[in-house]
Amino acid sequence: MAGAIFDWDGVVIDSSSLHEESWELLAREVGKNLPSDHFKNGFGKRNAVIIPEILGWSDDPSEIDAWGKRKEELYRVMGVERGIPLLPGIREFLTSLTGEGVQCVIGTSTERANLELAFEQHGIGDFFEGAVCSEDVTNGKPDPEVFLKATRIIGANPTECVVLEDSAHGIQAAVRGGMKALGLATTRPMADLFEAGAHTVVEGSQDLSIVLLESLFQS
Repeated sequence: MAGAIFDWDGVVIDSSSLHEESWELLAREVGKNLPSDHFKNGFGKRNAVIIPEILGWSDDPSEIDAWGKRKEELYRVMGVERGIPLLPGIREFLTSLTGEGVQCVIGTSTERANLELAFEQHGIGDFFEGAVCSEDVTNGKPDPEVFLKATRIIGANPTECVVLEDSAHGIQAAVRGGMKALGLATTRPMADLFEAGAHTVVEGSQDLSIVLLESLFQS
């Protein structure tokens, strides 16, 4: 195993409630309705896809860009006010990985500013060699672009990397990129992640270990 690629929301931090509430605040601001299943269907996708395809709010690129940025601003305002919690055991897990020489990198559909806010709050930025964020890719998950770019940051072959993901779209992206896919059922049922192609799934971040990751490369 040459590298571990971490999705962000639902893998490193517990942010789903803040993201869902920020969509609700944005909808009120712009006078739009939210489909009842929008959050489930949009999880793991970029705002540039969510707004036109899942919410059906607009096809105007300027509106999509402005609303997407505003949504993330609302998220960060709440994140500053309330704090953005780390998932249980994630700091210890990152410590064990880096202690064994495993390079860690982030591949996420969120904005870089969101990562930086959590880095400031928790001091975990040094665990990662870098990050590929929403503004760094043309094609969002389930396209593997975000994870393939992450492997280049650490100079690793995709087949020697494992992706840690909580969304079906992210699992599909990892598999399409030739990587091992480890699902965390923090935001979606385990069955959904297995159906998407995960090589293994755990209930939560507290179940992660370097032994588990290494076992994916032994079969």
